Amino acid sequence: MAKRTQETNNSQAAEADFKGAPGLDGLIQQGARRIIQQAIEAELAAMLEQYSNVKTIDGRRAVVRNGYLPEREIVTAVGPVPVQVPKVRDRSGSGIKFNSSIVPPYVRKSPRVLSSLPWLYLRGVSTSDMGEALSELLGEQAKGLSAGVVSRLKAAWADEYEEWKKRDLSKARWVYWWADGIHTQARTEDSDGQCLLVIIGVKPNGEKERVALNDGYRESKASWVELLLDLKARGLQAPPLLAAGDGAMGLWAALEEVFPQVRHQRCWFHKIGNILNVMPKSQHGKAKAALGEIWNAATLADAIVAFNQFVDTYGAKYPKAVEKLVTDRDELLAFYAFPAEHWQHVRTTNPIESTFATVRHRTSRTRNCLSRATFLSMAFKLIEAAEQSWRKIRGVDKIGALLKGIPFEDGTPVIESTPAPQALAA
Repeated sequence: MAKRTQETNNSQAAEADFKGAPGLDGLIQQGARRIIQQAIEAELAAMLEQYSNVKTIDGRRAVVRNGYLPEREIVTAVGPVPVQVPKVRDRSGSGIKFNSSIVPPYVRKSPRVLSSLPWLYLRGVSTSDMGEALSELLGEQAKGLSAGVVSRLKAAWADEYEEWKKRDLSKARWVYWWADGIHTQARTEDSDGQCLLVIIGVKPNGEKERVALNDGYRESKASWVELLLDLKARGLQAPPLLAAGDGAMGLWAALEEVFPQVRHQRCWFHKIGNILNVMPKSQHGKAKAALGEIWNAATLADAIVAFNQFVDTYGAKYPKAVEKLVTDRDELLAFYAFPAEHWQHVRTTNPIESTFATVRHRTSRTRNCLSRATFLSMAFKLIEAAEQSWRKIRGVDKIGALLKGIPFEDGTPVIESTPAPQALAA
């Protein structure tokens, strides 16, 4: 009897202790948070190691940790799990950022099925596996997503995309364009050489929006010409003042043919990568810092001084690297003829790069071959979801002056002086 009483007391004590401890769901969520956070930290460590040899002029590491983004929740099968994504600081000024492939920027606090499906599909989940994958990501929200449901959603997205790419553009106006060819590695029926041709624009109110999305063959001139002529045929009256893109000659040749008045801005992010690729790693830190002196210069004159200094320093030893820079000098420095507030936006194709980062750099291919319609509609839904988080560019008040034709020099408007009445009389 005494033994039974002791066991009862022990049981009651244990139960009392347990009431103050986390419940089973809480323990599972804590475990999920720990695993996710560890995986993100491992991603960051790999990135920091990748850039460990990049130094500032004074010898310090250029890319270092810089705290965390605000905590946010992702929905899992065990409920919402809070995570903190770390940030990095790029002391070289080239704009290097950390984007987790586990928790991409565009997977929101409560991911919606419609915005998560294209992300999962393009990252390599076939239709037959999508329901299971979504259950892991979204929990109860994903129930009932059979292969048939997914197929119907894909058909609806294809219809949305077709309607969007036929929209009237007679009243459309963009100040800037970012253009790029995105190679996703997704398997398509015509996968050899196929890529996404993407244009994102800035409207007169400073907002960014999708302009064009189509597939093309190896970013060829013919593919870009077809896309640009389609915009013109749908009523586009005035092209942008400036287009930013990488060194793909097909884009620039097509712009010269269809919209010859558009100024060209080469992407500094791509250019720096191209230059460093033909230089030994031991020189990357100093060379990158020297390139930063060019595109971070306050005036065009200062930029040219830094440009010539790079040529003098590396021309004899690394002629291929210098040739890549010299070839595009004017196009790399075109941004100086636009408002200084806009420089950080137009010097690179970052809006496109950040939107498609996890798709561009993924390592696995989709198990099933995508049709052309599916390939395009998936990309369309992906960029549509990303568009919701795009911010206006800085210096919106300067756009009016640009559209009026007021010239800018070294980032400031050039106001032609008018002689005073006394001077005229004299």
